[in-house]
Amino acid sequence: MNTSPSDTAPVRSGEELNLAALGNWLSGKIAGADRGITVEQFPSGHSNLTYLLRIGEREFVLRRGPLGPVAPKAHDMAREFRVLQAVHPYFSEAPEVFHLCEDPFVLGAVFFLMERRHGLVLRDEIPPQLASLPHYAQRVSEAFIDSMVKLHSIDVVNYGLLALGKPEGFLERQVLGWSERWDRAKTDQVPRMDRVIQWLRDRRPHSPPPTLVHNDYKLDNVMLRLDAIDRVEAVLDWEMATVGDPLADLGLTLCYWVWADAPQLRARGMHALTSQPGWYTRDQFLERYAQRTGRDLSGIGYYEVLGVFKLAVILQQIYYRFRCGQTQDARFQDFGERVRALVDLAESLTGKVR
Repeated sequence: MNTSPSDTAPVRSGEELNLAALGNWLSGKIAGADRGITVEQFPSGHSNLTYLLRIGEREFVLRRGPLGPVAPKAHDMAREFRVLQAVHPYFSEAPEVFHLCEDPFVLGAVFFLMERRHGLVLRDEIPPQLASLPHYAQRVSEAFIDSMVKLHSIDVVNYGLLALGKPEGFLERQVLGWSERWDRAKTDQVPRMDRVIQWLRDRRPHSPPPTLVHNDYKLDNVMLRLDAIDRVEAVLDWEMATVGDPLADLGLTLCYWVWADAPQLRARGMHALTSQPGWYTRDQFLERYAQRTGRDLSGIGYYEVLGVFKLAVILQQIYYRFRCGQTQDARFQDFGERVRALVDLAESLTGKVR
């Protein structure tokens, strides 16, 4: 995972790395590791911990799971390493990986190292160097969509990538699996969520042919080239990537792109840069995607509900860790309210689907 230098910060208290143990493990793997490592942290993530390592003249990115207990199959760094290893040769936007450590005694968790790339990641505001460019919102919108189209166009059969997932029964497992995650992370009874889950079970559509699915494709997981904002330099955070229904990817992306600006979410501090003038609207987004893929998007409403549902579960898992004292990060203290707002949005969207 790679970002521009300004995206790093001193390591948060309690999230320090054992540099002596890390240097010992990397000795013989990376020249100079035994002579010292400097480390900073990428502070923007909500779950996995990501660090910038400087070893001699080289830079690397280290990713590991969050502190404390995690949900089963969540934050699987070994799997993310193998996904990137398989996808990088066919999708250059997936960063190259180098070393995987599956021994939790080194740093307390499985971790891996990958290349660092430099570029522009858009989070809470538009930086001045982008805002000064003509039609930047339209140009970034198109680059973002086209990168997703490229990902969904990779021939998973001929490139031997089917083994990254189980496309048969993908949607059924998505609803069941995320429902089980919700049950394990619940801190309160939420009858509206029960109704959303039942709706997703009852209305499940027939999936198109399978593709690579990133499963967290959003604006702040995409890095733009500094010298050409019309191009994506990297796509980040591959821990949930698989092979399955591409419209599930699209539905979740629309949740971040459009529905993150819904009134009930804005009231709780959630917003989307893409709600500002010049960015592609929902309809423009779908039209460009449909034109470039030839896929039928008439049933996209189901996938939008699924996307909002999944985001609610993701935030609930983080909030559960906060409530249980597994993380002290104050950013998570209001996530319970955000989850309830997302559940309200998901249920309201079910009434709009034909």
